[in-house]
Amino acid sequence: MARHHLINGVQVPFTAAEEAARDAEELAWTNGAFDRAIADVRAKRDRLIAQTDYLALSDNTLTDAMTTYRQALRDITNGVTTVEQCNSITWPTKP
Repeated sequence: MARHHLINGVQVPFTAAEEAARDAEELAWTNGAFDRAIADVRAKRDRLIAQTDYLALSDNTLTDAMTTYRQALRDITNGVTTVEQCNSITWPTKP
């Protein structure tokens, strides 16, 4: 199906160059899906770790459960290579 855009309120079909440019944009977006998904995972992981940072200060002693939780968060992206894996991550439960 040919693509169209509006020019001065008139529907005009894309030229061959516009079709090629749009195809390249869509391919770039598709190819960047994993990068966007893993960035979201890392952002969530970083927020969860930050919520427990006060417990890791020098005047506190972390419980074994909290140490394990924080390590599980740091390891959450290990082996994740697809968007599907990013979307199916099982997040550890905060003790």
